[in-house]
Amino acid sequence: MIVIELLGKQHDRDSFNCGNEALNQFLKQTARQHIQKGVSRTFVLVNTEQPEAIIGFFTLTLCEVRVDNLSAKFFKKYPSKVPGVKLARLAVDQAYQRQGIGEVLMIEAMQRALIVAENAGSIGLFVDAKDESAKTYYSGYGFVSLEDASLELFLPLSVIEQMLE
Repeated sequence: MIVIELLGKQHDRDSFNCGNEALNQFLKQTARQHIQKGVSRTFVLVNTEQPEAIIGFFTLTLCEVRVDNLSAKFFKKYPSKVPGVKLARLAVDQAYQRQGIGEVLMIEAMQRALIVAENAGSIGLFVDAKDESAKTYYSGYGFVSLEDASLELFLPLSVIEQMLE
């Protein structure tokens, strides 16, 4: 059985390899420090039969966005800055890629973004795509580009709610 849990000391970060060195290094060297300092939260997907092995992970943090960066069709009469949840990272170990693991992680990130919105307020989920391929991936979930930055994407809370119904 697979489960998603907060990254802890028991997880084998050194064996994780998603094929992107920046993501690998973040997981190995920075993610736990950010958890301890309250900067972000990294959640890992593991199999209960081998709970130390990380299949994939995602990192969430909070963000503040200027409304003038959002399409007017989404927001009218909002303050100049609004809160959001940022999907800072999402990666799947190479041994598990192309098996739907990314979607499992994405859905969990969306569910957690809804919880944040219900408890603290948020207009949606934001992500910075690393390239056009990543942008295409996120667009498949309904993310749209911000006005002046095509690789900065936004998924409105209303879309998340519809997807998870």
